[in-house]
Amino acid sequence: MHIDQATEAGLREQLATLYDQYDQLAARGLSLDLTRGKPSAAQLALSDSLDGILDGNYRAADGTDTRNYGGLDGLPEARALFGGVLGTTPEETLVGGSSSLTLMYQVMDFALREGLRGADSAWSNAGQVKFLCPVPGYDRHFSICEYLGIEMLPVRLLETGPDMDQVESLVAADPDIKGIWCVPRFSNPSGCVYSENTVERIARLPRLASGQFIVMWDNAYAVHQLYADAEPLACISEYARQFDTMDGIFQFGSTSKVTFAGAGVAFVGSSERNLSTFKAHLAFQTIGPDKVNQLRHVRFLQDADTLAAHMEQHAALLRPRFEAVLETLERELGGTGMGTWTRPRGGYFVSFDALPGLASEIVDLAAAVGVKLTPAGATFPCGRDPEDRNIRLSPSFPSLEDVQASVEVFALCVKIASVKQKLGR
Repeated sequence: MHIDQATEAGLREQLATLYDQYDQLAARGLSLDLTRGKPSAAQLALSDSLDGILDGNYRAADGTDTRNYGGLDGLPEARALFGGVLGTTPEETLVGGSSSLTLMYQVMDFALREGLRGADSAWSNAGQVKFLCPVPGYDRHFSICEYLGIEMLPVRLLETGPDMDQVESLVAADPDIKGIWCVPRFSNPSGCVYSENTVERIARLPRLASGQFIVMWDNAYAVHQLYADAEPLACISEYARQFDTMDGIFQFGSTSKVTFAGAGVAFVGSSERNLSTFKAHLAFQTIGPDKVNQLRHVRFLQDADTLAAHMEQHAALLRPRFEAVLETLERELGGTGMGTWTRPRGGYFVSFDALPGLASEIVDLAAAVGVKLTPAGATFPCGRDPEDRNIRLSPSFPSLEDVQASVEVFALCVKIASVKQKLGR
């Protein structure tokens, strides 16, 4: 029954029953965790053959001894393989260490303090630097801006991607806006895929903006579909070349959720001009990345077909976890009016919107009986969700049994908070 159709007496009776169930859960001493989108041990094991795959042959295709210094932009075969993921040419691709987040931070810090086109182009020369942040979004993007003192302007995230009418209006009106964060495929946390029209309009943004505007295109889930019919993503590079805006686009990816989360390969794609200046910046920090790791990844993943087959093994492990979440939410909360949620076809998260004002209470209720959830507000800049309603669910890491138990507890907490609110408690 929809919560708005229940009588006060019915709600009171329901709340008493819910609290009985809650007390029983508290007595079980649960210790469950849905907080972070980490690969499970079984997923990591899919890549165990990385260990020893080189079998003493450390020579790259061009004869480079990968054990030695150098190669700041990465191995040519690695740039070709991972450029294919991003839609950039090898010349438009740099392969670095294990963390795309590190590359994102370095690009942002470089643009802010030194400038992509020399000292005169540094964002810090002007007033308050601002960045557009589609919400709900990725907390670590927001943390970079917060740490660097960049003001964050939330924009609505629709099923098709950022609200481009809002984005274009803001960019045209305010020269202090220097960029936008994007997770374009299976967005964190909503799971939406940007429509082709949205991708095209985002590729135009550097022409619309004043000064050095960049699109931070974090394509973290480019190959992470759960189902064969998952919506593809239009290639922003194709539009950027058409509009001559490649200088304003930085694309990022990694194998963190493809091979080993803590020992993968990260890569960035942009114009050759941007990568030339960025490499000059990196040269003061490093003599070169871990080319041995790059070579073993190339030998392991080989090509697009091998990568796709490998990702289907990941999907086979992830699908039951996501289906457990979605089936439980539908069974327990469908038609109740107590919340809405996304049904992603890929990625690592399910985004849940409670009734306004309840997210923090739901998270606290779950924690009190041993179920950890991502903090309420984490998907908004500075951790402040103005409506206190969004909660990110991350079912990848726990066992299927623990995922099932966790989401049942979660649904119970949603019901308790929602009924209490309706009764004015």
